Amino acid sequence: MNTLVCEQPGQFAYAERETPVAPEGYSLLKIRRIGICGTDLHAYEGTQPFFAYPRVLGHELAGEVADAGAAEGFTVGEAVTFIPYFNCGTCIACRSGLPNCCTHINVCGVHIDGGMAEYLAVPSYSLVHGEGLSFDELALVEPLAIGAHGVRRAAVRPGEFVLVVGAGPIGLGIMEFARIAGAHVIAMDINEQRLAFCQDKLRVAHTVNALAPDVTEQLRQLTNGDMPTVVIDATGSQRAINNGFQYLAHGGRYVLVGLQKGEISFSHPEFHKREATLMSSRNATREDFEHVIASMKAGQVDPTTYITHRVTFGQVQEEFANWLNPANGVIKAMVEL
Repeated sequence: MNTLVCEQPGQFAYAERETPVAPEGYSLLKIRRIGICGTDLHAYEGTQPFFAYPRVLGHELAGEVADAGAAEGFTVGEAVTFIPYFNCGTCIACRSGLPNCCTHINVCGVHIDGGMAEYLAVPSYSLVHGEGLSFDELALVEPLAIGAHGVRRAAVRPGEFVLVVGAGPIGLGIMEFARIAGAHVIAMDINEQRLAFCQDKLRVAHTVNALAPDVTEQLRQLTNGDMPTVVIDATGSQRAINNGFQYLAHGGRYVLVGLQKGEISFSHPEFHKREATLMSSRNATREDFEHVIASMKAGQVDPTTYITHRVTFGQVQEEFANWLNPANGVIKAMVEL
């Protein structure tokens, strides 16, 4: 089968590998769609934590069941997606119902080879029924689930002002599920094109450019002087993450969905006097995947609006570097097989 390998930062190469045979407890998928995410882009740039080369990228995937293996209730030819965070099932996190932050986690396309290939064997327990959704929609369930998980971590309540920093695909998903939770959403980014997308496509009423000289004052006016009670970072930018602390209301919650390699720095007195809560949000759970699929089926989310670029598998090596350029207006690139 044909496989695309990221051999080192900035370098891809196609390679022929043997089609995998699903071992015991696994199912074999024929990959039909690959969504390109920030993790893939950061891996290509060499800025992704928890990463080693060479690596086959790709974890936003949709496919057909080629061999159901041990998966009960799944049939050959069925359209599916899967939860790409493979957990051990026995550690403290798994025993606590938190397989998304398993101490021995293997994230497909990060810790182990992923789905930029024609076939992929995955643990049967990770399969998720397609529920009649298209391959495009199924490939976008995973990034939306990350957004849904971040909103659930924040325990967003109806009527709250939620500031989402970063209008990339993950940030857009956070905005969608904050809206579904009943929040007043404020989108923040440095890219006016993306902020316009939030208003035009996602019905986000309030946008703020992070480079404006009066960001804090804009937020104060939008929130009737209170500041946002929830701030969720989806940038993976050290500067943006550090700045986010100053946008938080007293008693507020700050959730870090974005990931970067450096240190977080903030004023302890400013954070302390707010009695604020800081938390991370890692990956997603089956509950989040099911929430996303139900929201899609109910028409509350239309993820296909995110797809701005579409290529065949054979074009990925040539096109990938272009997706890093903000001038190209990429929201979500989708690969077809």
